[in-house]
Amino acid sequence: MSGFFEQYQIDDEVIAAGVSGGADSLALVLRLNDWAKQNGRRIVALTVEHGLRDESAAEAQYVAKLMTEFGIEHHILPWVGDKPDTGIEEAARKARYDLLAEWCKANKVRVLATGHHLRDQAETFLLRLIRGSGVYGLSGILPVSERGGLIIVRPQLDKTPDELRGYLRERGVRWVEDPSNQNQDFLRVKVRKFLPKLAQGIGLTEERLAATAAVLAETRAFIEAEVQKIIQNQVRRWAGVGASFSIADFKKWPQEIKFHILAELLRGIGQRDYMPEAAEVLRLAEALAKPDFRGATLGGCELLVFRRQIWLLPEANRQAAVLRKKDWEEFVARHPQYAKLVLPYKLRKILFDVSC
Repeated sequence: MSGFFEQYQIDDEVIAAGVSGGADSLALVLRLNDWAKQNGRRIVALTVEHGLRDESAAEAQYVAKLMTEFGIEHHILPWVGDKPDTGIEEAARKARYDLLAEWCKANKVRVLATGHHLRDQAETFLLRLIRGSGVYGLSGILPVSERGGLIIVRPQLDKTPDELRGYLRERGVRWVEDPSNQNQDFLRVKVRKFLPKLAQGIGLTEERLAATAAVLAETRAFIEAEVQKIIQNQVRRWAGVGASFSIADFKKWPQEIKFHILAELLRGIGQRDYMPEAAEVLRLAEALAKPDFRGATLGGCELLVFRRQIWLLPEANRQAAVLRKKDWEEFVARHPQYAKLVLPYKLRKILFDVSC
Protein backbone atom coordinates (compact mmCIF):
# COMPACT_ATOMS: atom_id res chain seq x y z
CA MET A 1 0.00 0.00 0.00
CA SER A 2 2.75 2.46 0.89
CA GLY A 3 4.33 2.10 -2.52
CA PHE A 4 1.02 2.78 -4.25
CA PHE A 5 0.24 6.00 -2.39
CA GLU A 6 3.83 7.22 -2.72
CA GLN A 7 3.86 6.50 -6.47
CA TYR A 8 0.68 8.51 -7.06
CA GLN A 9 1.55 11.20 -4.46
CA ILE A 10 -1.68 10.85 -2.51
CA ASP A 11 -1.13 12.27 0.96
CA ASP A 12 -4.70 12.88 2.15
CA GLU A 13 -5.23 12.26 5.84
CA VAL A 14 -8.65 10.61 5.36
CA ILE A 15 -9.43 8.01 2.70
CA ALA A 16 -12.85 6.48 2.15
CA ALA A 17 -13.18 2.87 1.01
CA GLY A 18 -16.21 1.20 -0.53
CA VAL A 19 -16.83 -2.13 1.21
CA SER A 20 -19.64 -4.52 0.31
CA GLY A 21 -18.80 -7.54 2.45
CA GLY A 22 -17.24 -9.41 -0.45
CA ALA A 23 -13.67 -10.68 -0.15
CA ASP A 24 -12.17 -8.05 -2.44
CA SER A 25 -13.51 -5.01 -0.63
CA LEU A 26 -13.02 -6.44 2.86
CA ALA A 27 -9.39 -7.17 2.04
CA LEU A 28 -9.09 -3.62 0.70
CA VAL A 29 -10.38 -1.87 3.79
CA LEU A 30 -8.40 -4.04 6.22
CA ARG A 31 -5.17 -3.67 4.22
CA LEU A 32 -5.76 0.07 3.99
CA ASN A 33 -6.37 0.24 7.73
CA ASP A 34 -3.09 -1.56 8.46
CA TRP A 35 -1.28 0.93 6.25
CA ALA A 36 -3.16 3.92 7.70
CA LYS A 37 -2.20 3.05 11.28
CA GLN A 38 1.47 3.02 10.31
CA ASN A 39 1.29 6.29 8.39
CA GLY A 40 -0.91 8.56 10.46
CA ARG A 41 -3.90 8.28 8.14
CA ARG A 42 -7.54 7.38 8.77
CA ILE A 43 -9.83 5.05 6.82
CA VAL A 44 -13.62 5.39 6.62
CA ALA A 45 -15.54 2.37 5.33
CA LEU A 46 -18.74 2.99 3.32
CA THR A 47 -21.29 0.28 2.53
CA VAL A 48 -24.03 0.90 -0.03
CA GLU A 49 -27.14 -1.09 0.84
CA HIS A 50 -28.97 -1.53 -2.47
CA GLY A 51 -31.96 -3.38 -1.04
CA LEU A 52 -32.05 -5.67 -4.07
CA ARG A 53 -31.76 -8.92 -2.11
CA ASP A 54 -33.37 -10.07 1.14
CA GLU A 55 -29.92 -10.69 2.61
CA SER A 56 -28.44 -7.28 1.80
CA ALA A 57 -29.48 -5.54 5.03
CA ALA A 58 -28.02 -8.33 7.15
CA GLU A 59 -24.82 -8.28 5.11
CA ALA A 60 -24.47 -4.52 5.65
CA GLN A 61 -24.90 -5.05 9.39
CA TYR A 62 -22.27 -7.79 9.32
CA VAL A 63 -19.83 -5.36 7.72
CA ALA A 64 -20.72 -2.74 10.35
CA LYS A 65 -19.99 -5.25 13.16
CA LEU A 66 -16.71 -6.27 11.55
CA MET A 67 -15.59 -2.67 11.11
CA THR A 68 -16.35 -1.99 14.79
CA GLU A 69 -14.16 -4.95 15.77
CA PHE A 70 -11.27 -3.48 13.80
CA GLY A 71 -11.88 0.08 15.02
CA ILE A 72 -12.76 1.43 11.58
CA GLU A 73 -15.35 4.19 11.15
CA HIS A 74 -18.23 2.82 9.07
CA HIS A 75 -21.39 4.18 7.46
CA ILE A 76 -24.24 2.39 5.68
CA LEU A 77 -25.64 4.29 2.68
CA PRO A 78 -29.10 3.00 1.65
CA TRP A 79 -30.33 3.16 -1.94
CA VAL A 80 -33.90 4.35 -1.50
CA GLY A 81 -36.64 4.82 -4.07
CA ASP A 82 -37.92 2.77 -6.97
CA LYS A 83 -35.58 0.31 -8.66
CA PRO A 84 -35.63 -0.23 -12.45
CA ASP A 85 -37.06 -3.42 -13.95
CA THR A 86 -34.32 -3.63 -16.58
CA GLY A 87 -30.65 -2.69 -16.62
CA ILE A 88 -30.49 -3.28 -12.90
CA GLU A 89 -26.75 -4.06 -12.86
CA GLU A 90 -25.82 -0.74 -14.48
CA ALA A 91 -28.36 1.18 -12.37
CA ALA A 92 -27.01 -0.36 -9.17
CA ARG A 93 -23.44 0.48 -10.16
CA LYS A 94 -24.40 4.11 -10.82
CA ALA A 95 -26.37 4.36 -7.58
CA ARG A 96 -23.42 2.93 -5.65
CA TYR A 97 -21.02 5.47 -7.07
CA ASP A 98 -23.46 8.36 -6.61
CA LEU A 99 -24.04 7.51 -2.95
CA LEU A 100 -20.34 7.09 -2.24
CA ALA A 101 -19.51 10.34 -4.05
CA GLU A 102 -22.25 12.26 -2.24
CA TRP A 103 -20.98 11.09 1.15
CA CYS A 104 -17.40 12.02 0.27
CA LYS A 105 -18.42 15.46 -0.95
CA ALA A 106 -20.59 16.12 2.11
CA ASN A 107 -17.75 15.08 4.43
CA LYS A 108 -14.95 16.79 2.48
CA VAL A 109 -13.18 13.52 1.69
CA ARG A 110 -11.26 13.75 -1.57
CA VAL A 111 -10.11 10.14 -2.11
CA LEU A 112 -12.23 7.02 -2.54
CA ALA A 113 -10.64 3.54 -2.72
CA THR A 114 -12.30 0.59 -4.45
CA GLY A 115 -11.43 -3.10 -4.33
CA HIS A 116 -10.82 -3.84 -8.02
CA HIS A 117 -8.21 -6.56 -8.53
CA LEU A 118 -6.23 -8.27 -11.26
CA ARG A 119 -9.09 -10.51 -12.45
CA ASP A 120 -11.37 -7.46 -12.72
CA GLN A 121 -8.72 -5.94 -14.97
CA ALA A 122 -8.57 -9.04 -17.19
CA GLU A 123 -12.37 -9.23 -17.43
CA THR A 124 -12.63 -5.54 -18.28
CA PHE A 125 -10.06 -5.90 -21.05
CA LEU A 126 -12.05 -8.74 -22.67
CA LEU A 127 -15.39 -6.98 -22.22
CA ARG A 128 -14.07 -3.88 -23.96
CA LEU A 129 -12.45 -5.97 -26.66
CA ILE A 130 -15.86 -7.56 -27.32
CA ARG A 131 -17.36 -4.06 -27.62
CA GLY A 132 -14.67 -2.92 -30.06
CA SER A 133 -13.01 -0.38 -27.79
CA GLY A 134 -9.90 1.52 -28.81
CA VAL A 135 -6.74 2.31 -26.86
CA TYR A 136 -8.56 4.13 -24.04
CA GLY A 137 -11.02 1.31 -23.44
CA LEU A 138 -8.46 -1.47 -23.74
CA SER A 139 -6.18 0.26 -21.24
CA GLY A 140 -8.64 -1.11 -18.72
CA ILE A 141 -9.20 0.01 -15.15
CA LEU A 142 -6.81 2.82 -14.21
CA PRO A 143 -5.05 2.73 -10.84
CA VAL A 144 -6.05 6.37 -10.27
CA SER A 145 -8.77 8.39 -11.96
CA GLU A 146 -10.77 11.52 -11.27
CA ARG A 147 -14.51 11.96 -11.51
CA GLY A 148 -16.37 15.08 -10.52
CA GLY A 149 -13.56 16.23 -8.24
CA LEU A 150 -13.31 12.85 -6.48
CA ILE A 151 -10.06 10.92 -6.83
CA ILE A 152 -10.75 7.19 -7.17
CA VAL A 153 -7.86 4.87 -6.31
CA ARG A 154 -7.61 1.14 -6.95
CA PRO A 155 -4.54 -0.12 -5.07
CA GLN A 156 -5.26 -3.84 -5.53
CA LEU A 157 -5.00 -4.18 -9.31
CA ASP A 158 -1.83 -6.21 -8.86
CA LYS A 159 -3.50 -8.74 -6.53
CA THR A 160 -5.43 -11.86 -7.57
CA PRO A 161 -8.70 -12.86 -5.88
CA ASP A 162 -6.94 -15.87 -4.37
CA GLU A 163 -4.30 -13.64 -2.77
CA LEU A 164 -6.99 -11.42 -1.23
CA ARG A 165 -8.96 -14.39 0.08
CA GLY A 166 -5.76 -15.83 1.51
CA TYR A 167 -5.14 -12.58 3.34
CA LEU A 168 -8.62 -12.73 4.91
CA ARG A 169 -8.18 -16.36 5.92
CA GLU A 170 -4.94 -15.50 7.69
CA ARG A 171 -6.81 -12.88 9.69
CA GLY A 172 -9.77 -15.14 10.38
CA VAL A 173 -12.22 -12.90 8.52
CA ARG A 174 -15.31 -14.35 6.84
CA TRP A 175 -16.61 -12.73 3.67
CA VAL A 176 -19.97 -12.74 1.87
CA GLU A 177 -20.50 -14.31 -1.55
CA ASP A 178 -22.80 -12.27 -3.80
CA PRO A 179 -25.03 -14.66 -5.81
CA SER A 180 -25.07 -12.20 -8.73
CA ASN A 181 -21.44 -13.19 -9.30
CA GLN A 182 -22.75 -16.53 -10.54
CA ASN A 183 -25.59 -15.14 -12.66
CA GLN A 184 -24.69 -15.87 -16.28
CA ASP A 185 -27.30 -13.42 -17.52
CA PHE A 186 -24.49 -10.89 -16.99
CA LEU A 187 -21.82 -10.76 -19.69
CA ARG A 188 -19.07 -10.14 -17.13
CA VAL A 189 -19.92 -13.41 -15.39
CA LYS A 190 -19.79 -15.28 -18.71
CA VAL A 191 -16.36 -13.78 -19.38
CA ARG A 192 -15.22 -14.77 -15.87
CA LYS A 193 -16.26 -18.36 -16.46
CA PHE A 194 -14.44 -18.38 -19.80
CA LEU A 195 -11.11 -17.03 -18.53
CA PRO A 196 -9.78 -20.40 -17.28
CA LYS A 197 -10.42 -21.92 -20.73
CA LEU A 198 -8.27 -19.22 -22.34
CA ALA A 199 -5.49 -19.91 -19.88
CA GLN A 200 -5.65 -23.69 -20.29
CA GLY A 201 -6.19 -23.68 -24.05
CA ILE A 202 -3.77 -21.04 -25.35
CA GLY A 203 -1.94 -19.75 -22.30
CA LEU A 204 -3.80 -16.43 -22.25
CA THR A 205 -3.85 -15.92 -18.50
CA GLU A 206 -5.44 -13.20 -16.39
CA GLU A 207 -1.93 -11.90 -15.68
CA ARG A 208 -1.13 -11.66 -19.40
CA LEU A 209 -4.39 -9.81 -20.13
CA ALA A 210 -3.79 -7.39 -17.26
CA ALA A 211 -0.21 -6.81 -18.44
CA THR A 212 -1.49 -5.98 -21.94
CA ALA A 213 -3.93 -3.48 -20.45
CA ALA A 214 -1.03 -1.92 -18.52
CA VAL A 215 1.00 -1.49 -21.73
CA LEU A 216 -1.97 0.15 -23.43
CA ALA A 217 -2.42 2.39 -20.38
CA GLU A 218 1.06 3.78 -21.08
CA THR A 219 0.00 4.52 -24.66
CA ARG A 220 -3.14 6.15 -23.31
CA ALA A 221 -1.05 8.33 -20.98
CA PHE A 222 1.07 9.48 -23.94
CA ILE A 223 -2.03 10.33 -25.99
CA GLU A 224 -3.56 12.19 -23.04
CA ALA A 225 -0.40 14.25 -22.66
CA GLU A 226 -0.44 15.14 -26.37
CA VAL A 227 -4.13 16.01 -26.18
CA GLN A 228 -3.56 18.36 -23.23
CA LYS A 229 -0.58 19.94 -24.99
CA ILE A 230 -2.66 20.70 -28.09
CA ILE A 231 -5.60 21.95 -26.04
CA GLN A 232 -3.26 24.28 -24.15
CA ASN A 233 -1.55 25.63 -27.28
CA GLN A 234 -4.21 25.52 -30.01
CA VAL A 235 -7.60 25.65 -28.29
CA ARG A 236 -8.84 28.89 -26.81
CA ARG A 237 -11.05 28.70 -23.72
CA TRP A 238 -13.74 31.30 -23.11
CA ALA A 239 -14.31 31.92 -19.39
CA GLY A 240 -15.02 28.22 -18.81
CA VAL A 241 -18.18 28.34 -20.93
CA GLY A 242 -16.85 27.69 -24.40
CA ALA A 243 -13.88 26.83 -26.58
CA SER A 244 -12.73 27.55 -30.11
CA PHE A 245 -10.05 26.26 -32.45
CA SER A 246 -8.93 26.83 -36.02
CA ILE A 247 -10.45 24.63 -38.72
CA ALA A 248 -7.02 24.53 -40.36
CA ASP A 249 -5.41 23.27 -37.14
CA PHE A 250 -8.16 20.69 -36.67
CA LYS A 251 -7.53 19.20 -40.10
CA LYS A 252 -3.83 18.72 -39.24
CA TRP A 253 -4.47 16.79 -36.03
CA PRO A 254 -4.16 12.98 -36.24
CA GLN A 255 -7.51 11.18 -36.17
CA GLU A 256 -6.96 9.71 -32.70
CA ILE A 257 -6.03 13.15 -31.34
CA LYS A 258 -9.09 14.76 -32.96
CA PHE A 259 -11.32 12.19 -31.29
CA HIS A 260 -9.91 12.72 -27.81
CA ILE A 261 -9.78 16.52 -28.02
CA LEU A 262 -13.42 16.60 -29.03
CA ALA A 263 -14.35 14.07 -26.33
CA GLU A 264 -12.54 16.10 -23.66
CA LEU A 265 -14.10 19.40 -24.73
CA LEU A 266 -17.59 17.93 -25.04
CA ARG A 267 -17.42 16.35 -21.60
CA GLY A 268 -16.11 19.51 -19.96
CA ILE A 269 -18.28 22.13 -21.64
CA GLY A 270 -21.33 19.87 -21.59
CA GLN A 271 -20.68 19.30 -17.86
CA ARG A 272 -21.06 15.54 -18.14
CA ASP A 273 -19.39 12.80 -16.11
CA TYR A 274 -18.69 10.86 -19.29
CA MET A 275 -18.00 11.74 -22.89
CA PRO A 276 -20.68 10.95 -25.52
CA GLU A 277 -20.69 7.55 -27.24
CA ALA A 278 -17.45 7.01 -29.16
CA ALA A 279 -19.28 6.40 -32.45
CA GLU A 280 -21.03 9.77 -32.14
CA VAL A 281 -17.76 11.60 -31.46
CA LEU A 282 -16.16 9.92 -34.47
CA ARG A 283 -19.08 10.97 -36.69
CA LEU A 284 -18.75 14.52 -35.40
CA ALA A 285 -15.00 14.55 -36.15
CA GLU A 286 -15.70 13.44 -39.71
CA ALA A 287 -18.41 16.09 -40.13
CA LEU A 288 -16.16 18.88 -38.83
CA ALA A 289 -13.58 18.10 -41.50
CA LYS A 290 -16.07 18.60 -44.35
CA PRO A 291 -16.20 21.99 -46.11
CA ASP A 292 -20.00 22.16 -45.87
CA PHE A 293 -20.13 21.77 -42.06
CA ARG A 294 -22.31 24.46 -40.52
CA GLY A 295 -23.23 23.16 -37.09
CA ALA A 296 -24.15 20.23 -34.86
CA THR A 297 -25.16 19.37 -31.30
CA LEU A 298 -23.81 16.59 -29.10
CA GLY A 299 -23.44 15.90 -25.38
CA GLY A 300 -25.20 19.08 -24.27
CA CYS A 301 -22.97 21.16 -26.56
CA GLU A 302 -23.47 23.10 -29.75
CA LEU A 303 -20.78 23.38 -32.43
CA LEU A 304 -20.80 26.11 -35.04
CA VAL A 305 -18.51 27.72 -37.61
CA PHE A 306 -17.59 31.40 -37.34
CA ARG A 307 -14.62 33.19 -38.96
CA ARG A 308 -12.78 29.99 -39.91
CA GLN A 309 -13.04 28.72 -36.35
CA ILE A 310 -15.00 25.88 -34.77
CA TRP A 311 -16.82 27.12 -31.68
CA LEU A 312 -17.95 24.67 -29.03
CA LEU A 313 -20.54 26.08 -26.62
CA PRO A 314 -23.15 24.82 -24.14
CA GLU A 315 -26.38 24.03 -25.94
CA ALA A 316 -28.54 27.16 -25.89
CA ASN A 317 -31.85 27.61 -24.13
CA ARG A 318 -34.19 28.37 -27.03
CA GLN A 319 -36.55 30.29 -24.74
CA ALA A 320 -33.88 32.67 -23.42
CA ALA A 321 -34.24 36.40 -23.98
CA VAL A 322 -32.44 38.02 -26.91
CA LEU A 323 -29.15 39.79 -26.17
CA ARG A 324 -29.59 43.46 -27.00
CA LYS A 325 -26.76 45.59 -28.39
CA LYS A 326 -27.00 47.83 -25.33
CA ASP A 327 -26.59 44.82 -23.02
CA TRP A 328 -23.41 43.74 -24.78
CA GLU A 329 -21.98 47.25 -24.72
CA GLU A 330 -22.58 47.40 -20.95
CA PHE A 331 -20.94 43.96 -20.57
CA VAL A 332 -17.87 45.09 -22.53
CA ALA A 333 -17.62 48.22 -20.41
CA ARG A 334 -17.31 45.93 -17.37
CA HIS A 335 -15.05 43.44 -19.19
CA PRO A 336 -12.87 45.48 -21.58
CA GLN A 337 -10.82 42.42 -22.61
CA TYR A 338 -13.69 41.58 -24.98
CA ALA A 339 -13.88 45.04 -26.56
CA LYS A 340 -11.89 44.32 -29.73
CA LEU A 341 -12.92 40.67 -30.16
CA VAL A 342 -15.37 39.58 -32.82
CA LEU A 343 -17.31 36.73 -31.21
CA PRO A 344 -20.29 34.70 -32.40
CA TYR A 345 -23.61 35.91 -31.03
CA LYS A 346 -24.23 32.69 -29.08
CA LEU A 347 -20.97 33.02 -27.15
CA ARG A 348 -21.67 36.67 -26.40
CA LYS A 349 -25.10 35.69 -25.10
CA ILE A 350 -23.63 32.97 -22.84
CA LEU A 351 -20.92 35.30 -21.50
CA PHE A 352 -23.51 37.97 -20.74
CA ASP A 353 -25.90 35.52 -19.05
CA VAL A 354 -23.13 34.05 -16.89
CA SER A 355 -22.08 37.53 -15.76
CA CYS A 356 -25.59 38.46 -14.61
